[in-house]
Amino acid sequence: MKREDVRNIAIIAHVDHGKTTLVDELLKQSGVFRTNQEVAERVMDSNDIERERGITILSKNTAVFYKDVKINIVDTPGHADFGGEVERVLKMVDGVILVVDAFEGSMPQTKFVLKKALELDLPVIVCINKIDRPEARPTEVIDEVLELLMDLDASDEQLDCPFVFASAKGGYATLDLKEKATDMTPLFDTILEHIPAPEGDPKAPTQVLISTIDYNEYVGRIGVGKVDNGSVNVNQEVVIVNHHEPDKVKKVKISKLYEFDGLNKVSVTNATVGSIVAISGIADLHIGDTLCSVEAPKAIPFQKISEPTIAMQFNVNDSPLAGTEGKYITSRHLRDRLFRELNTDVSLRVEETESTDSFKVSGRGELHLSVLIENMRREGYEFSVSKAEVLYRYDEKGKRQEPMELAYVDVDDEFAGNVIQKLGERKGELLNMHTNSSGSTRLEFYIPSRGLIGYRGEFLTDTKGTGVLNTIFNGYEPYKGDIQYRKQGSLIAFESGESITYGLFNAQERGTLFIGPGEKVYSGMVVGQNGKSDDIELNVCKTKKLTNTRSSSADEALKLTPPKVLSLEQCLEFIDTDELLEITPKSLRIRKKILDPTQRKRAAMRKEPV
Repeated sequence: MKREDVRNIAIIAHVDHGKTTLVDELLKQSGVFRTNQEVAERVMDSNDIERERGITILSKNTAVFYKDVKINIVDTPGHADFGGEVERVLKMVDGVILVVDAFEGSMPQTKFVLKKALELDLPVIVCINKIDRPEARPTEVIDEVLELLMDLDASDEQLDCPFVFASAKGGYATLDLKEKATDMTPLFDTILEHIPAPEGDPKAPTQVLISTIDYNEYVGRIGVGKVDNGSVNVNQEVVIVNHHEPDKVKKVKISKLYEFDGLNKVSVTNATVGSIVAISGIADLHIGDTLCSVEAPKAIPFQKISEPTIAMQFNVNDSPLAGTEGKYITSRHLRDRLFRELNTDVSLRVEETESTDSFKVSGRGELHLSVLIENMRREGYEFSVSKAEVLYRYDEKGKRQEPMELAYVDVDDEFAGNVIQKLGERKGELLNMHTNSSGSTRLEFYIPSRGLIGYRGEFLTDTKGTGVLNTIFNGYEPYKGDIQYRKQGSLIAFESGESITYGLFNAQERGTLFIGPGEKVYSGMVVGQNGKSDDIELNVCKTKKLTNTRSSSADEALKLTPPKVLSLEQCLEFIDTDELLEITPKSLRIRKKILDPTQRKRAAMRKEPV
């Protein structure tokens, strides 16, 4: 049976091509909001970090009504680090809208998300967005998308996909660039015409595949998925099974059932084939689980999520200032929080180590892990992390293999030489170079993942903030050789206390300081970056000795250069393999793993791994 009154679609695209803004317009023009209602931009990005950074991290569900048809929409992340979110939600939908920027065209993540959609044999609507940009080139972008579809071995039906031209910001779409568009009606009509209605047998035993897990403090875990067969009712007894875990069979009861309406979840008593539902009241529900009838427990196949490529050690904070600023500071707190994150993040791995105070956390990229760190910090956790390191594999012959990335760099022509040199030093191989008439160059590199660790900040400095760097995972290759991460050493405090203007004034001649006067420091804490390659120990707590002829007021004449205050990402990029980043709700402090200077020197002489 086909349910003609429902359509299920996902909106997929490269980062910053306008997916969330497009969903905003579809919500507005379908009458979800009152005409006089004040609505925030990118209303779907509800998480604080999503709003601050302007990126989507978690996929979101919403629904609109058009011509008596309910259109369930899933807004997905565009950043490669959150690709796991995209992979799984595509199992919930019957078609996708591929959003492509009318200027940037096909980008690395466009290829990744489109490939996943084609593998699941989903029909595609291509939406060329931002056609109102002055430098837009929609007709060329059509050719790029068709080339990409052919490269990905799309079927004849998929190649015959409709193209819609839109300005999500302007709130209009059109099927013909020569026609004047006024609203999103052409896009709505294209969805009804080209996205198939969900199919299934309403009389068959129940089957609901859980594709997303939400969490609410009041009701606990909420599983979101599509009803593939049968129907699901409140108070129904079902069995949890999993395609990848044949032994998992657990009988549970559905206590609450919701469907999506606009931005809200609406409580319902039952749902049938094709509906996207949220189910609460089941504590042990995970992504990839299938809820089935007790009489016929049959799991729906669910693809394995791509493996993580980088890892960090999350440790209990053991610095001299430990426990002074955080609310949750013990290993039990840290362990519970990290394992709780696994409930909603399928791409993350958490492993216990030999030490009870340390956990190995693996993710898809630096951004992926930094978002977790920032969330924990805001929740009141205090801990320390090590430098991100890539996860190696070993082939049958025992040879080490490392993850590789395709890096796409868009820079002004004047900066291209510098970027090529820097990425070359990091074992990057230049595959392609294309210069545009607008004075910008697109460079394509094949580079080890570890070559990009700590590079983004340097890249923005080198391109004066104008460069754009996009990367995508591209398999494993034999180890490419050693890379020197950082050419400058650290300025290290060798005395505990409070930083003083006099001590800082003497220290600033040696390099760039990260702290100002009046800040707490301890022996082994990194207070700045040395201009040269070696580490230097300094006393930033040093005070001027007072005599009859020297008064303390003379300090007022000392001029300090403002310190370079590092953000979380900059700290993670800066730290070296023998350093840790101490994270508290109020402070970020870089420190040496071994705080005692004598032991540190002994370890360096023995070349011991620290």
